[in-house]
Amino acid sequence: MKRFDQINMIPFIDIMLVLLAIVLTTATFISQGVIDINLPEAQSAKPISEQAEVTTIEISINANKELFIDGEPATREILSTKLENIAKDTPIRLRVDQEVAFKNFVDVIDLLKKNNLEKLKIITKEGS
Repeated sequence: MKRFDQINMIPFIDIMLVLLAIVLTTATFISQGVIDINLPEAQSAKPISEQAEVTTIEISINANKELFIDGEPATREILSTKLENIAKDTPIRLRVDQEVAFKNFVDVIDLLKKNNLEKLKIITKEGS
């Protein structure tokens, strides 16, 4: 019987690649919908493309009127500062709970316009 001088690493690498694929697949499902927001419905809503740019900024307002930037809690002042420091062609996603007063929505839109950020997507649910 032939004796091996080294350990065969190929099966180990195969297993690690499969585990990496599983982690990457589940991570994309976990990242969506971390903040509890009941989105309004729109008849003209289109699915969000999965090929979103890495530099997209997501602004969310939940039913308690709490503001979030990319999933992190923020104030209006923090949002204003962040918007001043980003490129003008940066895409913005706006997710607002349907129970939030329209004034809160308009405040965020005003901040975006003040900073000349016009690549805005308003996220809604598809209407039935």
